Amino acid sequence: MDWQDYLDTNQTRFEQELLEFVAIPSVSAKPDHMADVERAAQWVAARLEKAGIENTAVLPTSGHPAVYGDWLHAGPDKPTVLIYGHFDVQPAEPFDLWLSPPFQPEIREGRVWGRGASDDKGGMFIPILATEALLATTGRLPVNIKFLFEGQEEIGSPDMPPFIAAEARRLSCDMIFSADGLQWTADEAQLVMGLKGLVGVELIVEGAQADQHSGLHGGGINNPLMALSQILASMKDAQTGRITIDGFYDDVVELTVEDKEDIARVPFDEAEYCAELGVTEAFGEEGYTVRERLWARPTLELNGLTGGYQGAGSKTVLPARASAKITCRLVANQRPERIAELIAAHVAAYTPPGVTARIEHLAGDADPFLVPRGHNASQAAGEVLREVYGADPYVTRVGGSIPIMTLFLRALGVHGVMFGFSIADENLHAPNEFFRLENFRRGQTAYCRLLERLGQ
Repeated sequence: MDWQDYLDTNQTRFEQELLEFVAIPSVSAKPDHMADVERAAQWVAARLEKAGIENTAVLPTSGHPAVYGDWLHAGPDKPTVLIYGHFDVQPAEPFDLWLSPPFQPEIREGRVWGRGASDDKGGMFIPILATEALLATTGRLPVNIKFLFEGQEEIGSPDMPPFIAAEARRLSCDMIFSADGLQWTADEAQLVMGLKGLVGVELIVEGAQADQHSGLHGGGINNPLMALSQILASMKDAQTGRITIDGFYDDVVELTVEDKEDIARVPFDEAEYCAELGVTEAFGEEGYTVRERLWARPTLELNGLTGGYQGAGSKTVLPARASAKITCRLVANQRPERIAELIAAHVAAYTPPGVTARIEHLAGDADPFLVPRGHNASQAAGEVLREVYGADPYVTRVGGSIPIMTLFLRALGVHGVMFGFSIADENLHAPNEFFRLENFRRGQTAYCRLLERLGQ
């Protein structure tokens, strides 16, 4: 029996095990589910051991645990591959919108329905099953393998930076593949080569010691809410969409001709995009396509404003304080701390008289992530996806941030490759989450082929 036959023969068992896994309500955001996250970690460790993985352990962090396991008998001439995923899930509320209970998963229409089925329990289970199939049919693996699964990805992995730094020796590897990832559609593959970083600040403007009557003091003192609006307006050109903060673009790695060609190959209908969002037209930095701006250009966005009277009717008041929440999505090689400094310098230069302004750097920084062109692990992944899907994968980037990828790069010196098989339409983070069993099975084949290719 070869590994394909083994996978086919055991698929019903694998599906039932996935249902068992999804039934564990490992919601990392809720303190009352801490024991469930721990239970999911124990389930993963036991399942790794059952698959033939050695040195399995549930490792503590300052918060939710991580799970480790390895198989290191391929020899020093073979690469060591680290496979990552997460077993925590998003909260399932609102429960009344689910067609079936989120933690009583079931199979309908060739899909597993339940919270975490797609993100990321189905995805992270796939490489475990692939290694089981190879070990069961050949007695060994073609490469050395390490697994790391975490229980806090859905809350931003707050305890993973010190954990990964402390465990860098145990996690040392030649290649990293993340089982937490997406393919383009149910039948089209993608390789994600870039992620944006993130920095957030709060801009606080203060004037008089208390709110003042506008009839008594209007025209005599500056209004912090007006001053805040003027500072914010100075940060971006209203016509071109270009950010006007000095030095903001200094470290940006510009798109190459090849980068632009890769992005242009991915299907995109601008009119359809606008219609789906309910906007009259697209807008952004002049000189770039919408997709280029979404994936590969930095942004500065205003996320919230606070100041003055917000109730019904009017209140003739000059507020004593006004503030704004600002976030910037960053691209290689921008750094969050540097961008925060540039924003602070801009605010100092553009603060009107009669008020004070300051910046508070918010938590949640993430460095941008860009895989070098020609990266060996990405090339191998692309070749396998071409075989499995019958066509070249789209080469894409993501406008969001996945901090774990930059943590790996910083601590281990290795660029990770997202090699997951979820699809964006599977209601990730929403009611009625599901995972296509067709891609659950396809992913098992893909991981077996990937490991074989890496071991050649």
